[in-house]
Amino acid sequence: MTLITLIRHGETDWNLEGRIQGSTDIPLNDTGRTQARAAAAGFAGERFDHVYASPLGRARKTAEIIARGLSLPAPLVTVGMREREFGAAEGLLREQYRERFGAHRDDVPGAETIRELTERALASLERIDLAARRRSAPRVESILVCTHGGVIRALLEHVSGGSLPAPGERLGNGSIHRFAMDGGGLRLLDAASV
Repeated sequence: MTLITLIRHGETDWNLEGRIQGSTDIPLNDTGRTQARAAAAGFAGERFDHVYASPLGRARKTAEIIARGLSLPAPLVTVGMREREFGAAEGLLREQYRERFGAHRDDVPGAETIRELTERALASLERIDLAARRRSAPRVESILVCTHGGVIRALLEHVSGGSLPAPGERLGNGSIHRFAMDGGGLRLLDAASV
């Protein structure tokens, strides 16, 4: 078994403006860097064996700040945990998105479907789990993964059969969700916001 803590990256200017970022590589703003330092302080005393991050700069920088704050090696990049490709919706304000595409998240031209996103993220976590079990068996490894709201939302929907997150619930920057993975099966242990 591997314990996996997912944390959403810190704030960006596009988060602040309410823009859809998707795979657009927007950096952390000052608040986002402060949130990452606060997350590191909040994790003090916890044991993490490795830190992983999406390849997008906002997640990588958040992970770097946390790893440095916990005196851990630089984060390993895992491409499968990058944010959803939002196609024609990238850069739009949330209100513009709703006007153009409504509530149908899989109908955006050029966007990755929720199913594709979920499968990609699960495959990435399975590789992380396999590597952890090879390194540490029978000891349980604890892994921190800095990723994105869309990825965490898709995984929550997957493990809960669609009951989480609650309709309209936003996953805040710096929100933390703890999972366990054993042999490919993912289950939610805890969800909290920083």
